[in-house]
Amino acid sequence: MQFGIVGLGRIGANLARLALEQGHQVVGFNEDKTATRRLARAGLERADSIADLVSRLQAPRVIFAYVPHGAPTDEVCDELAGLLETGDVAVDGGNSHWNDSERRHAIFARAGIGFLDIGTSGGLEGARHGSCFMAGGDEDAFRVVAPLLRDLAVDDEAVLHVGPPGSGHFAKLVHNAIEFGMLQAIGEGVELLTRSSYDLDLHRLFVNWSHGSVIRSWLVELMAEALRKEPGFKELSTFVEDTDEVKWVLKWGLDEDIPTPVIALSQNALMRDRDPNNVASKAIALMRHGFGGHPLHRDDEDEPRGRVGR
Repeated sequence: MQFGIVGLGRIGANLARLALEQGHQVVGFNEDKTATRRLARAGLERADSIADLVSRLQAPRVIFAYVPHGAPTDEVCDELAGLLETGDVAVDGGNSHWNDSERRHAIFARAGIGFLDIGTSGGLEGARHGSCFMAGGDEDAFRVVAPLLRDLAVDDEAVLHVGPPGSGHFAKLVHNAIEFGMLQAIGEGVELLTRSSYDLDLHRLFVNWSHGSVIRSWLVELMAEALRKEPGFKELSTFVEDTDEVKWVLKWGLDEDIPTPVIALSQNALMRDRDPNNVASKAIALMRHGFGGHPLHRDDEDEPRGRVGR
């Protein structure tokens, strides 16, 4: 299958590499040309602009966007809406607000263009070796893209048409909210272990928990690997980046009178003033770096204070 990708950052670039290895033809555009030059060596067809990318694709065109949520996604979608034709499909694979996805779907629908909001999970490793996809939008558009998604997924069960426009991104952001709670619980567990009177080998303990324990998970495995590389946490900053996306879910939950105490407390933990010796925050930063490539700050850096984009 031939398709396009706008945005060849951490996720987009890895998905492009996987698609090329699967035998697909990928046309890519990225503002930073370094990414396209690097991927060209792997077989990517480089485009100089979004318009150029569209012109290189045969109808019906399929174009994925992996750009930051908000204004950058609006700019890409607005340009694609003016370039694509009836029967083409545009995909927002980022972490957009579901209300924005509903609005964008309506804009594309008026021109007869399919639009899917697809939550993409699995982090950098998933994008490179097989992700999990949650798609919202019309079934006709999903049927066009589904074969490609299955090639880019870890298995067929990792591809799901969740429902109507907006539902894919809503599902992904609730997924992220659950992730926050899990990260906080693991981080606090590391804090408890380090403050005990026992001389524990935390790396070996988390490896142990990765084999058959009730809490075994990829996050526990990431914590085990991180503890192998950073056993003492000495040089790590407690600053953990916040992309604001979980706040959208919390606000919606408040508006709907749905209690979410664990997720709310996890969000608050990211915003509180950091104790420079807070091991839980350092543990969470290590796991987020492991699955998503989120920056890992050191104590000798000037940490940003406030909102940090994806």
